[in-house]
Amino acid sequence: MDHELHFTGDADADHLLSTDPLALIIGMLLDQQVAMETAFAGPYKLQQRFGGFDAARLAAMDPDELTDVMRQTPAVHRYPGSMAKRIIALSGAVVEDYDGDVARLWTDGDPDGAEILRRLKKLPGFGEQKARIFLALLGKQCGLQAPGWREAAGAYGEDGARRSIADVTDEDSLLQVRETKRAMKAAAKQG
Repeated sequence: MDHELHFTGDADADHLLSTDPLALIIGMLLDQQVAMETAFAGPYKLQQRFGGFDAARLAAMDPDELTDVMRQTPAVHRYPGSMAKRIIALSGAVVEDYDGDVARLWTDGDPDGAEILRRLKKLPGFGEQKARIFLALLGKQCGLQAPGWREAAGAYGEDGARRSIADVTDEDSLLQVRETKRAMKAAAKQG
């Protein structure tokens, strides 16, 4: 990965996300029921507490041990127990299916966008929406060149959209994404 992400407001956390595909996908996994910056800062907190991490180490962890680490101040997530289990399951899938190298998910066999989406949806904790957002993130900010990635990402792949973390490049775009999400929630409540 050779790109520069700006999701957390912390240069060290953003550098980790920009250089470590496992950190990036864990950040995406954590991106629910907390602010985007909090979710994507989570991998850096874990890296600091463990002195580094990899998929095999995380997959082998006891859920209670990881939960305790995630609860340390500042907390990694507001739901440390359920998220610890999800991180362990995700890491286990990465070890089993991609020999611990999550980037193989989007590089093995030169897959197109539809295949990458299919692989993402197989991951624990990744439903349709999260998979499409992560695919859009790979295409928009991480240099993914897979044919058809925009189509597979759906509305999240649209150029100039402000729908998700895939569209966050600075503080201004973060605020625009927040406003779009707020408007979508309001419309859903009325509709």
